[in-house]
Amino acid sequence: MHTILIKAFIHDYENTGNLKVREAYGTLGSITGIVVNLILALSKYFAGVISGSISVTADAINNLSDAGSSIISLIGVKLSAKPADKDHPFGHGRVEYITALAVSFFVLLMGIELFKSSVEKIANPVPVKFNWLSLIILVLSILAKLWLGLFNKKLGTKINSAPMMAVMKDSFSDCLATGVALVAIIVSAFSDVNIDGYLGIFVAGFIFIAGFNILKETMADLLGKPADREFTEEIERKILSYDKIVGVHDMIIHDYGPGRKFASAHAEVSSKDDIMDAHDVIDLVERDIFNEYGLMISIHMDPIITDDERINQLKNMTIKIVKEISEEMSIHDFRVVDGPTHTNLIFDLISPHKFHMSNSEIIHTIEEKLSKIDERYFVVITIEHSFN
Repeated sequence: MHTILIKAFIHDYENTGNLKVREAYGTLGSITGIVVNLILALSKYFAGVISGSISVTADAINNLSDAGSSIISLIGVKLSAKPADKDHPFGHGRVEYITALAVSFFVLLMGIELFKSSVEKIANPVPVKFNWLSLIILVLSILAKLWLGLFNKKLGTKINSAPMMAVMKDSFSDCLATGVALVAIIVSAFSDVNIDGYLGIFVAGFIFIAGFNILKETMADLLGKPADREFTEEIERKILSYDKIVGVHDMIIHDYGPGRKFASAHAEVSSKDDIMDAHDVIDLVERDIFNEYGLMISIHMDPIITDDERINQLKNMTIKIVKEISEEMSIHDFRVVDGPTHTNLIFDLISPHKFHMSNSEIIHTIEEKLSKIDERYFVVITIEHSFN
């Protein structure tokens, strides 16, 4: 069913890198969400009225808010598809993250409102009436929400959409909410125990947690989280696959919304290579990466000495010492400056975030280890942290 809808409403559906195709995916997901949630809201409200269940009625209002969330997502899809302009040279892709943020607020609000309603239900209990029609409506709504969640997961995975993944999580939490309401009605058929309000509090807590998780993940996108490690490593391998490039470091990938990533990196080349030849290779790498990955990348060329046996020996010795401190550390831009009384080993060191040693402790440890090899060795270290 999911694939049938995609093929029926999205032209060139396999070309997910195209912004127009992305917009079509987002539009399909949002409109489907609006239709399904409106039908569920009306059905559950009717079921809640005839059964007298606060958890069912609250679940109906939750579906109505979900329809509102889908409308917000639809607006976000349209706005994020706008091309770059003078005021937004990187496009409007981050509108999707703002949309997901709005969805999270809707979910949190519904969790709070359901909690308040459930507390009132406990304080002033009203008997829940068992009704077969209500039972059938709730079972069908669970199946519908499960289908909608899987549908959004499929669409969101295809186009890497934060709002759709948020709607997917919200849909799955709704399945639990409706399931709890279903339990309340079934229990009412076999006993006089009124657990409706207590189950409502349970559902409210679950919905609130789901909303908080959506908020947390979306804030990470807005604030700027590290690029996917596998993608970063793939780009690094791609750069290193070209002749004349012997190393790559300081890669930074900026995310301006799905399908709008920009990057910069430093590529090391031999200092003895012809500068024009090396520059041509750099241009070729930038063009190939854009054509293959849709990633606009700017590569800085770093000339390094590669054929000096002594410098290579000192570099390997330093790398070994650094790796003894932490396997996660690495060095680059290694240089040697000899003087009459000492030899400076100059390099940049990439250290993990929140490492158990301070920068001064790291430098002191490296100096101490090198001085044991030769007391003339001094270090000039610039400590950095990875952006990926």
